[in-house]
Amino acid sequence: MHMQRDTGKCTNCIFPEVIDFLHSGDLLVLNQTKVIPARLFGHKTTGAKIEIFLLKELGNNTWQCLLRPASRLKIGSIINLGFDLKAEVISKNGQTNVIKLYSPDGNTVKYWIEKIGKMPLPPYIKRDAVEADKQRYQTIYAKEDGSVAAPTAGLHFTEELLNKLESKGVKKTFVTLHVGLGTFLPVNTPNILNHKMHKEFCRVSEETATLIRETKSKGNRIIAVGSTSVRTLESFFDPREFVAHGEKETDIFLYPGEKFNIIDGMITNFHLPESTLIMMVAGFAGYQNTMNAYKKAVDDGYRFFSYGDAMIIL
Repeated sequence: MHMQRDTGKCTNCIFPEVIDFLHSGDLLVLNQTKVIPARLFGHKTTGAKIEIFLLKELGNNTWQCLLRPASRLKIGSIINLGFDLKAEVISKNGQTNVIKLYSPDGNTVKYWIEKIGKMPLPPYIKRDAVEADKQRYQTIYAKEDGSVAAPTAGLHFTEELLNKLESKGVKKTFVTLHVGLGTFLPVNTPNILNHKMHKEFCRVSEETATLIRETKSKGNRIIAVGSTSVRTLESFFDPREFVAHGEKETDIFLYPGEKFNIIDGMITNFHLPESTLIMMVAGFAGYQNTMNAYKKAVDDGYRFFSYGDAMIIL
């Protein structure tokens, strides 16, 4: 779907036609994070089955994670994951926990996670993850390990389409934001201002920041691919130099009334009601424009969620 941001007018099209809406000199900003096979399955010495859902690497082979069932585990509990790979419960704190992984040989822990881990497919996919999902649930430009969910607006892009965009003069650059579970948590507070976002690691390189400034100085547009790219760019807004570079933990929350300082357009999938993601879209496109677009999407049979259809807002 193509939405005109100023009028709210929406037009149905197919994704390769995105090239028709982009101009020579425009800059696409894509999130190059890579999804890790974050689901590990093992058992206690008693035989009880345990699932570990890795969330964030903390260093020294320790990970923040979810454990299921957590009630069966105490600090110091050992989980056998196969191939003599073991996990020790280091701390428990409500929903999130910390484990330490022990590699059985000279291979790194990351090697074993890649070998035995399962891809964290969205919960509405009613099947077990298979080996092919390590490629399918990944953008073609994924590079930096760290996400537990794909930046799914990027799944629509193919090498052929990116080459056609490059031939037209549309430039591209990359940022990194490692997607955590917090991105998808609904807003449960009566006042959205009281909603607290989980912090996620993000990075903008000096090269990307320079390219963004050059693009804007020439009067061309910055188009963010996906909500994670939007959040990264807006997290690095700097009134002195327009966009800074570096890395940080961001908990930025964008919603109607917030100012978008850097982007001129976005490509995004269709999101759940009451999510921070649809609030971000409404903040950029306008509340009523967004509600009208979503009504049209429902009426016209668009697919929602991670493997769904997309919208470009310009």
